[in-house]
Amino acid sequence: MARRGSTLLPFHLYLLLLTILTPNPSSSAVEDDVKCLQGFQKSLSDPQGTLSSWTFANTSVGSICSLSGVSCWNDRENRVLRLQLPSMSLSGPIPSSLQFCPSMTHLDLSNNRLSGPISSSICDWLPYLVTLDLSNNQLSGPIPPDLSNCRYLNTLLLGENSLSGAIPSSLSGLDRLTSFSVASNRLSGPIPSSFASDFSSSSFDGNSGLCGRPLGKCGGNGGLGRTGLIIILAAGVFGAAASLLFAFGLWWWFFRSRKKGGNGEGWVERLRSHRYAQVSLFQKPIVKVRLADLLAATNDFDAGNVVDCGGSVLGVCYKAVLPDGSALAVKRLRSSSIGVSEKLFRAEMVRLGQLRHPNLVPLLGFCIAAEDERLLVYKHMPNSSLASIIHRSGRAGAALDWPGRLRIGIGAARGLAWLHHGCQPPFLHQSMSSSAVLLDEDYEARITDFGIARLSRWGAAESNGVGDAGAVSNALIDGDFGGDLGYVPPEYASNPVSTAKGDVYAFGVVLLELATGQKPLEVTGNADEGLRGIWLIGSTGSLGAVGVLRGKGYDDQILQFLEVARGCVASMPRERHSMYQVYTSLKSISDGHGLSDQYDEFPLKFGKNDPDLQE
Repeated sequence: MARRGSTLLPFHLYLLLLTILTPNPSSSAVEDDVKCLQGFQKSLSDPQGTLSSWTFANTSVGSICSLSGVSCWNDRENRVLRLQLPSMSLSGPIPSSLQFCPSMTHLDLSNNRLSGPISSSICDWLPYLVTLDLSNNQLSGPIPPDLSNCRYLNTLLLGENSLSGAIPSSLSGLDRLTSFSVASNRLSGPIPSSFASDFSSSSFDGNSGLCGRPLGKCGGNGGLGRTGLIIILAAGVFGAAASLLFAFGLWWWFFRSRKKGGNGEGWVERLRSHRYAQVSLFQKPIVKVRLADLLAATNDFDAGNVVDCGGSVLGVCYKAVLPDGSALAVKRLRSSSIGVSEKLFRAEMVRLGQLRHPNLVPLLGFCIAAEDERLLVYKHMPNSSLASIIHRSGRAGAALDWPGRLRIGIGAARGLAWLHHGCQPPFLHQSMSSSAVLLDEDYEARITDFGIARLSRWGAAESNGVGDAGAVSNALIDGDFGGDLGYVPPEYASNPVSTAKGDVYAFGVVLLELATGQKPLEVTGNADEGLRGIWLIGSTGSLGAVGVLRGKGYDDQILQFLEVARGCVASMPRERHSMYQVYTSLKSISDGHGLSDQYDEFPLKFGKNDPDLQE
């Protein structure tokens, strides 16, 4: 059967976002799903005793997830995802209690003895259905036209029943159907024309009253008169003319597209030509998400949707606005960052997608749109980057007070320390900068771009003929530094191989930016001499470089903060702190300011050893 594309606006991206980001449901939702299954159990005859094994004495969170045939979204909540009870000899009408399982996406009651009509309200009960399999039962009556309201259906199987009447033309609106069957029923009338090219005759066989493609023609008088021949000839002439006009239109479109591509927008045209490419997501989606959905959500990657979400050296980021007003961030990687095979790129994306921490920007998914187009999907951070906040013109940077700056520094340190000390093997950032520190809706620091710089080194290893998997893995962990010039440590001039102490140096520059409000090149000038000038701030007690922060009751804390920064930007790597030491030092400063680990979503469990000293 042919696959059918979708042209729908990506409302389902909003549903996916809810799946990934919303907290546990309320107790009323838990009670509803229990009520759904209790009603289902009572409504049907169950000769095999499958439903009889369901017990509801314990209604605690996750209790119904172990019932036979029931799958939940996860084991920590009672939201039914799938109800799969095929070949159980169940009999009776389709239970109306299904209306209390509104989160269900898969319903399989095939090969049973269900009878009566299919309720016209089933899509109101289960609006997010992806699979509906009611085949091989004893259902009767018409196919409800309102099935078209189950807009996320990929599979609709109604064969081997006693359904009658016509196939509703409204089902043509189910643009995501890939599997469809109404075979062996009592249906009659013409098959909707949109089904002709999408599904084979096996989807409609066994209905003597059905006609039209892909089955036999409908009606006919066995011959054509003079008038009929004239009509056919006229239609042929008209069709030929229309074909010529269509061909000319295609040529003109292609010419315009090539011309537009010459103006630097050809990559968008390439993406459009791959609009049915699937977006791979790390959380279980309700429906498949395609590149076409990202194109629609970003207004075809319009320049007006460009947002600040990390270092521009690695790629450009676009805000993807969902129909409800919420947003994702889609980063188009620069070609220099994607010189790797599809297989290795996918493997690295899966690894990055597994990294979850409250001070990291979560990578939600990715899309391989063409040979040289790679897109990353992130959670959108509404308050831009630290670099934008403290360096933009106007009063935005000045409005960020010392408690806010200290909190951002602690959060960023916590995230980078977790990469270094909480992952095995230690995970290097390799492009740390104030642009890589994003701020969420609460101005909590979230680190982004971790691991992306390694892709360019990986690609270089492949192009140089490195085929051994272990060598490629080492290249990923020890890859070339991909950061901005102002954050490059001195030792990289002679040995440009990334290390944890290189990350620490770059983070120290970020701390100096937080305290002084100066850009790295303004601070460093001569990459070594300028930084020594900043170190003197911490050792002499001078606060001349901290500008508007001076004299507001935090001078002692700022000096301690600068002392931590100085320990990060030492000339010799062995003299620099580890990120664990940086985090604990900043936390000790915050104790006098009332900040605590309340911002952690889970406990920190660091290994205190230096990752650069590990074998």
